[in-house]
Amino acid sequence: MSIKYALLSLLSQQPCGVGQLRQTFESRTANTWPINVGQVYQTMQRLNRDGLIEHIGTDSGTAGRNAEIYQITEEGKHALVQWWLSPTIKSRDDRDELVIKVAMAALVGANLTELIQKQREAAMTELRAITKLKATTPPEQSAQRLLLERRIFDLEAEARWLNHIETLSPPKENAK
Repeated sequence: MSIKYALLSLLSQQPCGVGQLRQTFESRTANTWPINVGQVYQTMQRLNRDGLIEHIGTDSGTAGRNAEIYQITEEGKHALVQWWLSPTIKSRDDRDELVIKVAMAALVGANLTELIQKQREAAMTELRAITKLKATTPPEQSAQRLLLERRIFDLEAEARWLNHIETLSPPKENAK
């Protein structure tokens, strides 16, 4: 995820300084994606350079420090809408450790049945834990709730995939 668009989203609600943006981001995302103030500061510099935000003044911050306050520009609002309307598709080139593990185990003749069974058990254990956690999470569309829901679907898909690959033929000896 690009922090750039998360910050633009927050600035579309109200002008803010770097520290407040970081705190608001972490609060709204229930710390599911921690960011440091340096990352926010650098991103804000790029957004300002690119004309997506503008500096509108300073505000007395805590500990006697002045905080530079920024607001989103019309160009920034347009970029934000374009981001919201652009689908997020995982790259076909995404690395998947489990796929490589299964492929290499099959290649060298390791015990695939045991590997798949242990992976399925781990996925189901995690699925049960996340389902319990979800039961204690408020039902609104918070970042934490959305993340738990997404993880549940991912684990269910992993279990289905593991069931499926058990039915596939092993690699041919000469397919090296």
